[in-house]
Amino acid sequence: MATQFLHKLTAVQVRSLPPGKHSDGGGLWLWKREDGGGQWVLRVSIYGRRREMGLGSLSDVSLREARDAAAKQRALARNNVDPIKERQRQKREAARNLHLLRDVARDAFESRKAELKGDGMAGRWFSPLELHVLPKLGRLPVGEINQTDIRDTLAPLWHTKADTARKALNRLSICLRHAAALGLEVDLQACDNAKALLGKSRHKAENIPAMPWAKVPSFYASLSDGTVTHLALRLLILTGVRSGPLRHLHESQITGDVWTVPGETMKGLKDTTPDFRVPLVPEALALIEQARQHARGGYLFPSTRKGVISDMTMSTLMKRRGMKERPHGFRSSLRIWIAETTTTSHEVAETCLGHVTDSKVVRAYRRTDFLEQRRAVMERWAQWVSSGSSPSLAHSETAALSASADEA
Repeated sequence: MATQFLHKLTAVQVRSLPPGKHSDGGGLWLWKREDGGGQWVLRVSIYGRRREMGLGSLSDVSLREARDAAAKQRALARNNVDPIKERQRQKREAARNLHLLRDVARDAFESRKAELKGDGMAGRWFSPLELHVLPKLGRLPVGEINQTDIRDTLAPLWHTKADTARKALNRLSICLRHAAALGLEVDLQACDNAKALLGKSRHKAENIPAMPWAKVPSFYASLSDGTVTHLALRLLILTGVRSGPLRHLHESQITGDVWTVPGETMKGLKDTTPDFRVPLVPEALALIEQARQHARGGYLFPSTRKGVISDMTMSTLMKRRGMKERPHGFRSSLRIWIAETTTTSHEVAETCLGHVTDSKVVRAYRRTDFLEQRRAVMERWAQWVSSGSSPSLAHSETAALSASADEA
């Protein structure tokens, strides 16, 4: 093909071209959309019949990559091979070769990324497989894996790290079902049978240590130096949110006295978790104003190096003080305080912690997040937390606070 008919576009033009179809020559076209995006398309002729095949989106495939791909497909067409059918054949062949557990596991993970919080980038979905299953079973054909293999693999964890073993078994079961969907012969009962062989786990789950609510004001008062860590812990206590959304708090999430936590950062599947509104009481707004002095890139709790503070930053502070309690435990402190000192309904109390209550059908009709009711509860919690009470005065002061609030 004559070179003068090729490479009509430049990288600069590709970014600035208006919507429409633009030829690069040799049958390679860029279809530009109104929103600025686009698609690379190659037109070839096979036995006199014109064929069009996509070569990828403009955001994923550069001009050079599109030209390289087009050259390969044109070479096939010159040999009277339909490039579209050849690509489909290669995909089918790859699927047939996808038979080792490690390959199936990776494919299953890629298929489920869209369902996972943060696209599973934190590694929590795949890590139980990667750390505890694939080192022993990854090189085995998935069709040869049976309950005995699974039992022997998970036995060392079953009674010592039961939650990890349970997650690994669950992920492995998903991988086997994925393999079956690919058309591979697998034993779909292998995981259930392995669980029966392993028996009941002797491991007893332990809750994250939580501070008694009567001691929270004293601890809150001790967080007084205005550092990022102290401010983050204070806001964590006041709002009752999990540490992940708190650490990633961004200016754009705050509107007036409401903090909207993006659904994808909440615990659960991101496609079923709506955005969560957190009422910001005056004490919380004052903390946020202090935190703005440390903000970087809009994030209120930046790390000293890059990004935001780590999950261990607040835990380390408490550990260095010789405390057994951990930041996540303050959610329990709040929930027990609500139960013991207020007459808040179960639905409102659970929503204060971002928990989902009732069935999906009930929630479909009860279209409220109890924002104002929660605001009243969190204002009372903030008054108690910021009172600086000593543990010995806790019960008497809380009783007085509850009484005055009820009278109001």
